Amino acid sequence: MQTLREKFKQTDGKEFPGKTYMEELLMPVFYDQREYLFGAMFLIHKAHTTMLAEQDILTKEESNKILDAVSQVEKMDKEKIEYSSSYEDLFFLVESRIGELIGEELAGKMHIAKSRNDMGEAMYRIVLRDYLKATVENAEKLGKAILYQAENYITSVMPAHTHTQPAQPTTLGHYLTAIYDNLQRDITRMKQAYQTVNKSPMGAAAITTSGFPIDRERMVELLGFDGLIENSYDAIAAGDYLMEAAQSLISLMTNMGRWLQEFLRMTSKEVGLITVSDAYVQISSIMPQKRNPVSIEHSRAIASSAASEGMAVIHMIHNTPYGDINDTEDDLQPHLYSGFRKALRVLKLMHAVILTMDFNEEHAYQQAKENMITITELADVLSRDYGISFRKAHHKASVIAKRAAEDRKELYEISLKTINDWLKDVSLSKKDWKEITDPFYFVQRRDRIGGPNPEVVREMIEKRKQAVGKSY
Repeated sequence: MQTLREKFKQTDGKEFPGKTYMEELLMPVFYDQREYLFGAMFLIHKAHTTMLAEQDILTKEESNKILDAVSQVEKMDKEKIEYSSSYEDLFFLVESRIGELIGEELAGKMHIAKSRNDMGEAMYRIVLRDYLKATVENAEKLGKAILYQAENYITSVMPAHTHTQPAQPTTLGHYLTAIYDNLQRDITRMKQAYQTVNKSPMGAAAITTSGFPIDRERMVELLGFDGLIENSYDAIAAGDYLMEAAQSLISLMTNMGRWLQEFLRMTSKEVGLITVSDAYVQISSIMPQKRNPVSIEHSRAIASSAASEGMAVIHMIHNTPYGDINDTEDDLQPHLYSGFRKALRVLKLMHAVILTMDFNEEHAYQQAKENMITITELADVLSRDYGISFRKAHHKASVIAKRAAEDRKELYEISLKTINDWLKDVSLSKKDWKEITDPFYFVQRRDRIGGPNPEVVREMIEKRKQAVGKSY
């Protein structure tokens, strides 16, 4: 009678690759390689063959035959390539196809001084740099839309919040410029990640370079890298380029997620500040009055998912031994690619939403008059113009706020006589009280560097336009 172990081996196989190994590891990796690495693989084959010929490691005739075969195999419809247990992975399948054209002996020569290790690392870097470049380009495009709307709404007064509570008046232009600056720092982080990623590991071979007279710096040129990872051990073992790319992704999506949440609040009927274009809202299937801002809702969810993909990368690499990490990366890389694809969706969606949105300036101004959020100016006026210490002025302003709340009145609803009675030993002028209760004057007086005063914000926007060297 067969044991459970013997029965399993009979169905799963006794030779490599076992059925479970093939279905749960080799096949998924094969299709990931087909999806993401196909183009980069052929780029490396061509560059390496060219370098070998230039170094007289291959004859001109040999290199021409190899390059011609590589170009023919490259024309395959990758979507029609299916996994076969005859080949461990896509790379061996491609080598076999090339061998069918020029013979196994010559096809094998194109792998002189080239390992799956340095080739794998190079492919990952080539694909990742393209994702980083596309993300930077779309983030810059989003930044342009944000700055465009900031300039449109420089004078549009609205409430600013701290601790999720109405705090002080600001303007939409001031708020959007803050978001723009945050985005620019994330763009800088992505550009730095690009510089780390776009270095060539080729020529490191397995981990110690090669005994053949290869030219590693020539591979830098042929593959469009910015430089060389000099130490061959570093070229194969280091994973910081993965973490830096993942961290820039996490930062971008986390920072965007915060203001995406705020945008959703501002689009609600109760708040009513932002109106999303009809092109980017959906109507309820049962409630015809609803304008659901699903473009922002989905962007928020996708941003969270993208950040999670980046976190997966950090967790997958943190305990990987300092050596060849290709095996880990077979499972790791798709998380990065997926994360950046999701980030691109968010960037494109929000570019469309922000560029076409409308802002209810009148309603925003009214909200900025409510909840006593101009009362800081009362303390300032008492201290600045009436010679009262700021601590005492702050206390008097606090008393006014408490009395107003008890009477359930906004500041602008309270008469000057009542205010002066509550202040007791100070008599405000009619002009002072009018300006204290008007959020427009609050914003106008905040004309320090970085403040919400419209001219200050205008100067900030102009500086940012000049910094990127583009016409807005």
